[in-house]
Amino acid sequence: MRIVQISEGSLQPANRPIFLGDVRSQALVGDESEQMRLNLVRFAPGARTRLHTHSFEQVLLVTEGEGVFSTEQEQHTAGPGAIIVIPAGEPHIHAATEHSHMAHISIATPGDTQLLE
Repeated sequence: MRIVQISEGSLQPANRPIFLGDVRSQALVGDESEQMRLNLVRFAPGARTRLHTHSFEQVLLVTEGEGVFSTEQEQHTAGPGAIIVIPAGEPHIHAATEHSHMAHISIATPGDTQLLE
């Protein structure tokens, strides 16, 4: 068993090509699990991901603020408590709105992410 403490101080800059703007993250469950990945990701106002796909289904649980979740066909705004289910292979973006930060917990299995922009 492992207990992870979530705190503002534990979030580190998410310096990966998928992110644009001020994005911070904390791996809650990472390489110690063969079947699951959980990450807390916090976007500053206006920060976002690039358009991308995953080889796995992704579930996002919004924990703070207001976010925008877009595919090539639709766009939704969601706040705390919203659960977004993104099928494997679906091009999408997740972002904070221009006027609010947004944090979500990403729940996924190990796999590949492909940038499309």
